[in-house]
Amino acid sequence: MHVELLGIGTATPPLRIERSESIDAARALCAEDDDHGELLASLYRQSGVDARHVVYGREEFRRIVHGEGDCDTPFVRDGVDDPGPTTAVRMERFEAEATPLAERACRIALERSGVPPGAITHLVTVSCTGFAAPGVDLGLMEKLGLGPTVERTHVGFMGCHGSLNGLRVARGLIAAEPDARVLLCSVELCSLHYSYGWNPRRMVGNALFADGAAAVVLGPDSGRPAWRLAANGACLFPGSESAMAWYVRDHGFEMTLSTRVPGLIQKHVGPWLDSWLARSGLTVADVASWAVHPGGPRVLSCVTEALSLPPEAVATSRSILSRYGNMSSATVLFILDELTRADAPRPCVALGFGPGLAAEGALFR
Repeated sequence: MHVELLGIGTATPPLRIERSESIDAARALCAEDDDHGELLASLYRQSGVDARHVVYGREEFRRIVHGEGDCDTPFVRDGVDDPGPTTAVRMERFEAEATPLAERACRIALERSGVPPGAITHLVTVSCTGFAAPGVDLGLMEKLGLGPTVERTHVGFMGCHGSLNGLRVARGLIAAEPDARVLLCSVELCSLHYSYGWNPRRMVGNALFADGAAAVVLGPDSGRPAWRLAANGACLFPGSESAMAWYVRDHGFEMTLSTRVPGLIQKHVGPWLDSWLARSGLTVADVASWAVHPGGPRVLSCVTEALSLPPEAVATSRSILSRYGNMSSATVLFILDELTRADAPRPCVALGFGPGLAAEGALFR
């Protein structure tokens, strides 16, 4: 069954930091000497991220990075052995910041869709960077004025492809209840899990991740010209379980990325896509546009090489990575937002990769 994309909205925190400021932060919070600082600067220059948004205020950021001002914040580093705030402190900040950001994205999506909040029947929330109960789902019900009978589903800890899992849930809900109107919202505050201290295995994550929220309203196919979600697919790449990990630890959620990730994607994504697309009567050559989650510039390069795509096929993905960074599960919805507003040619395939190493796909007609 096809479901219709009725409206997409995105939102970012007010503070936008340039790459040079991100390098300053890395030196202040991670480097133990000048050599570390130079290595970090080189890593950030190769990250593909020119700017990103974070939930910290400007004065708080200055206090954390430069030690300036008298802003009271627990995110200041206290010596080279300081592992940073506890997970409890980081989660308290998530509880304060996540719902307002998610609400902004949802209001834009609802306005663009023309669906009044009271008509929403199902709410799907997505996040891997924070948890609380009552949480973002109940917060959105209250702030948006959703009805008390809205049915809630949370997709948690699925990583960068979480919103594609959420789209699969929404498609299933509408297939089961053809009158359903589903609001899907992803909110990720990755900066709260910034890794303090010198740990080479975690520096790549620091260089890539950022904060953002995105929402989409979906409903049954109305027959009008519109983007439609036609199919979903998934594949766990063999022998990849240790390639990408995401664990809850005492001082934040710990993300580790193996250097094997690009090679695993390049090896397995083509055969899986061939098989999955064939079920819809398509080949890779039939796909007219791509929304590939930019886990990093090497991931995008490996996807284009594996599928024999021209570099411009992932131009929107590279642009989102450059302007916003990797906002985990929200990122692919930022890409879809730009593609739908530009009325990019279809069929379109959205791809995301997450811990496992697992791939998720969504086909739009």
